[in-house]
Amino acid sequence: MRVESVDPVVGIPKSIDNSQVVREVDPRSSRDLFWLLALVAVLVGGLTLYAWPHFQLRQTSNATEQMAREKERLIEENRKLRLEKATLENLRRVETIAARDLGLSAPDPARVVVVESPGDVPDGARLASRREATGPARN
Repeated sequence: MRVESVDPVVGIPKSIDNSQVVREVDPRSSRDLFWLLALVAVLVGGLTLYAWPHFQLRQTSNATEQMAREKERLIEENRKLRLEKATLENLRRVETIAARDLGLSAPDPARVVVVESPGDVPDGARLASRREATGPARN
């Protein structure tokens, strides 16, 4: 490559030939670059190790708040459902609906039959069957 330059003393252009110049890599520059990258890696690693627990703490705090809100919502829903259940189980309400919508009415007390399930039978006792109550079977 030919470059024309001007001689400062005389002011006459002087030609310089740089085609024979060979650039060599300085081993110190690659070593300095390695140390710079190592320093940056250590700083980034330290910053990450410092910030990670704070980030996890913030995520845990947000999750705790969300679960507390969900718990409050579920408690309120449970209260409303219990109130609705109590309203639906109200016998006066059921009787009113039965009489008004279905045309049902209370039976006469003389026609009421109460069926009770048998209680626990003591050990060694037997329940009477219909055949035993009427007497021995006849052939």
